[in-house]
Amino acid sequence: MSVPVERSVVGFRSERGPVLVALMVTTGLVAIDSTILATAVPTIVRELGGFSSFPWLFSLYLLTQAVTVPIYSKLADTWGRKPVVLIGIGLFGVGSVLCGFAWSMPALIAFRAVQGLGAGAVQPMAVTIAGDIYTVAERAKVQGYIASVWAISSVVGPTLGGVFSQFLSWRWIFFVNVPLCVVAAWLLWRRLHEQVERRPHRVDWLGGALLTASLSLLILGILEGGNAWAWLSGESLAVLGGGLVLLVAFLRVEMRAEEPVLPLALLSRRLLATAALVSVGVGVILIGLTSYVPSFLEALLGVSPLQSGLTLALLTIGWPISASQSGRLYLRVGFRITALIGTTIVVLGCLGLLLASSHPSLVSVGAACLVVGLGLGLTASPTLIAAQSSVDWGERGVVTGANLFARSMGSAVGVAVLGAIVNASLRGLDGDTHPALLKVAVHDVVIALVVVAVLTVVAAAAMPRDRGQTS
Repeated sequence: MSVPVERSVVGFRSERGPVLVALMVTTGLVAIDSTILATAVPTIVRELGGFSSFPWLFSLYLLTQAVTVPIYSKLADTWGRKPVVLIGIGLFGVGSVLCGFAWSMPALIAFRAVQGLGAGAVQPMAVTIAGDIYTVAERAKVQGYIASVWAISSVVGPTLGGVFSQFLSWRWIFFVNVPLCVVAAWLLWRRLHEQVERRPHRVDWLGGALLTASLSLLILGILEGGNAWAWLSGESLAVLGGGLVLLVAFLRVEMRAEEPVLPLALLSRRLLATAALVSVGVGVILIGLTSYVPSFLEALLGVSPLQSGLTLALLTIGWPISASQSGRLYLRVGFRITALIGTTIVVLGCLGLLLASSHPSLVSVGAACLVVGLGLGLTASPTLIAAQSSVDWGERGVVTGANLFARSMGSAVGVAVLGAIVNASLRGLDGDTHPALLKVAVHDVVIALVVVAVLTVVAAAAMPRDRGQTS
C-alpha cells in the first residue's frame, strides 16, 4: 500500500495531515457515541424501562463490535483499509438512525448491535491506517492526537447527552451521529489514497458465526444467571454449556481454516499474547467505569446527567495526556516497562475509587477517574504500538484487529460480569434501587475492577523485555 508520506513532519501541516484529520473525525464517531450514551442511560431507563437490561445496551454493541473486528481486519489486509472503513461508517450511521427511532428497550438493544457492526470497522481501521503511514517513533504523538478525540468527546459527549436528556430528547444522542458519519466518509473518500495488491482471499464465515454464537450465549448466561433464572437451573446450564461447546467448535475450526477469522498462531507469539491480555484488562476497566459511574453518581448524589458525565470525562482526559507522552518513555525504557508503569497507576486509581465508593463525591470520584485515565494512556497505546511494530504491513491489520478484539471482548464480557454483580447486589428489595443498595453495588463493582487491574499488571510483567524502537 502507498499513502502520501512526509517523514520530517508529523502534524497537520504535513502531507499526511488531511489523512490524520480524517482519522480523528472517524474516531470521533465511536468516541462521542460511547461518552454521550453513558450519561443518558438513567433517562432512557425512565422512558423505556428495563433497568436490569440496560447493560445489554453496552454488551451487545461491544459483542458485535468485537466479533467483527477480526473479519474486518482480515478484509483490510486483502482489500485495503479504505473500503472497509467506509462500510463501517455506513453501518454505524444506519444503526444510529434506527436507535433514534427505537420504541422499546429490546428494540434499542437490537439496533445498538447494528451500530456495533459498524464500530467493528471504524476504530481498528483508524488505528491501522495510522500504523501504516507513521513510524514507531511518530506513532505515540499521532496516537496522542487520535486519543485527544476521546478527551474532546469526553467533554462534548456528556454535555450533549445532558442537554439532550434534560431539554430535548435522548433520541438526539443517536441522531447527532448522522452528520458526523457524512463528514468522516467524505474526508476519507477524498483524502485517503492507497494502492493495494489484490490477492485471492477466503473469509472464515463459519468461524465468525461460531464466535458470535458462542460469545452471545456466554454473555446471555452471565447477565441473566441469577436474574431471569437460577444459576444452577436447566436454562442456565443449557445456555452456558451451549456457549462453551460452540466456543470449542470455533477453536477447532480456526485451527483448520485456511484464513481464520482470528489467527490463533498469532497468540503463540509472546508479545502479541501478553499485549492481548493487557488489552482485555483495559477493556474491562474502561467499560466498568463508563457504564456505572454516571448512573451511580446520579442515583447516590442526585447530580444531573451533565455533572456525572463531566466527572467521568476526567477518565478520558487523562488518557490522551499520558498517551501523547508515552513515546518518549517507551523509546527510552521500552514497551514493557512503560506498560508496567501504566498498569500500576491504574491499580492506584482503582484503589482510590474503592475508597471513594464508601463516601462518594464528585471530587473524589473525578480524581480517581483521572488517575485511571493517566494509567490507561501509558498502558493501551504502548502495548498496541509494540504489537504493530512487530509485524509488517501484510499482518498489521490482523494484529491490530486482534489487539482491539481483545479489548472489545474484555469490555463485552466485563460489562456482563459487572452487570451480574450489580443485579445480585440489588436483588435484596425486589429491584428497588435504594441508595443504600446502590452503594453496596458500586462497592462490589469497584472491588472487581481492582482485581482486574492487578491481573493486568501481571500480564504487562509477562511481556518480553525490550528497549523500545526508533524506526
